[in-house]
Amino acid sequence: METRVIPLGDSALILELAETVGALPPHRVHEVVAWLQSPALPGVMEVVPAATTITLFYDPLALLKHGAPADDLTGWLGGEALERLAGLPKESSAPSSRVVEIPVCYGGEHGPDLEEVARRTGLSVIDVVTRHSAAEYLVLQLGFAPGFPYLHGLPDSLSLPRRAAPRLSVAAGSIAIANGQSCIYPQAIPGGWHVIGRTPLKLFRPDHEPPVLLQPGDRVKFRAIPAKEFEAREELP
Repeated sequence: METRVIPLGDSALILELAETVGALPPHRVHEVVAWLQSPALPGVMEVVPAATTITLFYDPLALLKHGAPADDLTGWLGGEALERLAGLPKESSAPSSRVVEIPVCYGGEHGPDLEEVARRTGLSVIDVVTRHSAAEYLVLQLGFAPGFPYLHGLPDSLSLPRRAAPRLSVAAGSIAIANGQSCIYPQAIPGGWHVIGRTPLKLFRPDHEPPVLLQPGDRVKFRAIPAKEFEAREELP
C-alpha cells in the first residue's frame, strides 16, 4: 500500500506504512526511521516506530521557520516525509539472522492462565505448551515498557482476546498471549494478556549495552523447562 499521512493532534502526524501487523518485516520499519532521520526532517523532534506506523512529533514554530504554511503544518511536513521516502531503496536489507532461545516454565504458579487458555481454545494443556513452544516468533517491536517485545507468529489455534480483567501486576519474565501475539513482561507491571509461563531470563538490564535482550527483527524460540531448571538458573530479582 502507499504510505498514508494521518494528522495526530497539533504537533504530530502518523505515517501508516501497512494496514495489518506482520505485513511489513520489523527491520523495514526501522530502515524507514533511519532514512527519515538522516538527515532529520525539518522541525521534527522525535520519530517513534510501531509495527505498521511511524509517528513524527514536530515543533510547529520550527516548521513555520522552514516555510510551512500556518494553516497546513501537517500537510507540509507529510509532503516532506513522502518526498524523502520516495528515495528509499525498494528492497529491504537482510533481516537479523539471530535466533534467541527463551527457556519457559509453563503453568503452575508461573503460568496461572494456562489451564484457562486450554479450556477456551478446546486444547489440552500439553497441546497449548507444545504449540506455543513449537512456533518461531518474530520480534515486531519493543514498547509498552522498556524491553517489552511484541512477538508475531502465535499459532491461530492459540489466539484469544485480552483478559476481561487486567492484573495490577504481572511478574517479571512472564510469557503471555493475546490478540494473536505473544509477549514477555520485562518487569513486574500491570498487564491484561493471558500468562502461560515464565522465563528466568532478564529482558531489560539498564546497566548493560544494549540494555535489552531482544531487538526488532530477532527471531524467538521458546523451550519448555521444568520448575527445577527454572529455580536453578533463576536470575530475576
